[in-house]
Amino acid sequence: MADTKYIFVTGGVSSSLGKGIIAASLAKLLQARGYKTTIQKLDPYINVDPGTLNPYEHGECFVTEDGAETDLDLGHYERFLNVNTSQANNVTTGRIYQSVIEKERRGEFLGKTVQVVPHITNEIKRRIQLLGKNGDYDIVITEIGGTVGDIESLPYIESVRQLKWELGEHNSLVIHLTLIPYLSAAKELKTKPTQHSVKTLMESGISADILVCRTEHEIGDDLREKLALFCNVKKEAVIQSIDASTIYDVPNLMLEEGLDTITLEKLALTNNTTPNLTNWNKFVNRHKNPKSEVTIGLIGKYVELQDSYKSILESFIHAGAENEVKVNIKSIHSEFIDIDSKKKVEDLDGILVAPGFGERGIEGKIEAVKYARENKLPFFGICLGMQMAVIEYARNILKIEDANSTEMDEQTKNPVIDIMESQKNITQMGGTMRLGAWDCELVEGSLIHQVYGKTKISERHRHRYEYNNKFKERLEEAGLVNSGINPQTGLVEVVELPNHPWFIGVQYHPEYKSTVKSPHPLFISFVKAAKEYAKKRKK
Repeated sequence: MADTKYIFVTGGVSSSLGKGIIAASLAKLLQARGYKTTIQKLDPYINVDPGTLNPYEHGECFVTEDGAETDLDLGHYERFLNVNTSQANNVTTGRIYQSVIEKERRGEFLGKTVQVVPHITNEIKRRIQLLGKNGDYDIVITEIGGTVGDIESLPYIESVRQLKWELGEHNSLVIHLTLIPYLSAAKELKTKPTQHSVKTLMESGISADILVCRTEHEIGDDLREKLALFCNVKKEAVIQSIDASTIYDVPNLMLEEGLDTITLEKLALTNNTTPNLTNWNKFVNRHKNPKSEVTIGLIGKYVELQDSYKSILESFIHAGAENEVKVNIKSIHSEFIDIDSKKKVEDLDGILVAPGFGERGIEGKIEAVKYARENKLPFFGICLGMQMAVIEYARNILKIEDANSTEMDEQTKNPVIDIMESQKNITQMGGTMRLGAWDCELVEGSLIHQVYGKTKISERHRHRYEYNNKFKERLEEAGLVNSGINPQTGLVEVVELPNHPWFIGVQYHPEYKSTVKSPHPLFISFVKAAKEYAKKRKK
């Protein structure tokens, strides 16, 4: 018998049904019952990781403590469970094939023809079981990207079939997430797409143990019985996942549906406790019942796709609940901000200039920083946003008109932001940035020190360019405070303005570490400052 139990989450009918949220919600319920639980994501694309993908293509690239560039679903896992993920929690087809090919080159398969079965599937199975090998977890949930029937997903589905057979009865189960569409003309829900999806899964040798059905309307007993009969599952294993006003409602909805109960029953695990969701529900209650509102301008160049800034948006939800404030996000495309665009920002209570790469939209970000600085509007710059604050200050306070970053202008004579020394000889793009957790020492008495309440912090990074220390002395003399420094490299991690109510730029990504249980202190403080600004503005 396996010590660790394995749950596989597959999807059918349509993409974007929310497999990650269902997986995270189930994990939350199992964790709340006392089970040590983690989640991993298997992505069928051939990229080794999503680090080189455009945000329009794949949404945000989430970064773990150990420096892995991963799928944004890992952010949901961490925010729900308050447990760090790692390189082992996200596997792509590219990484699988890369590993197998490297083994073949080393001669580990001498004399054999390397094939999808068994070599690729064996590697997939090995990766799936890595997290359960050391006994750190009672349950490992594996979300398989894409939908059943996709050519790209076939090796993963075959690996699940083999693992279910190898692990034995009660040591694994498959949850299949599907869609029950509502046809408004007929005024009824249709089960046929789900039946076909389950049939496709069965053709691969896998029978779903639990069906989770996304729906806009309530699924009655008749439909549950029909789905149970045609999809070969018990009626109590047909779980309704109705559209929710917030993803943070889903654990409670799954609790009402008994998803955790049927899961424990099928895994032959003890079911004599009730999930302790007291703190979770306190958060949900504060989130849904705010006492005031603020409007934050999110200045970026990927604002058409909200998934591009997923962790930032969720961090504002966490910080808003902590402040009992509803944070309204006004997405403003930086490419369309200029000197005459004050109407876009004058009704805001705070501005966050978002991270990003490349030249497009840069001047608009600089104009937004200038407006926030001159009008004492709470300002928060993350990564590229912090770099834009340095450029703006150099241009308008130091009067270095051509101050720039070598990312935007390689020939600039005044590179206040320059490529990191360690990045200058790097030619490969994937996984080569400054990534993962790095230490930072904060200056005592600074605003950032007050926010954290300590002088030593560790935050996650994802960048190639940095504050150029050749300009450090001149910028400091002009009033820009360098309040956070990396002790190993001397890299300036934090800048702030002392004569401003709240003006902070950070080179790192605080949004990656904000969770429901532990909202990030920078977001809490920024929202609090916006709240104070809103009060004054209304008066």
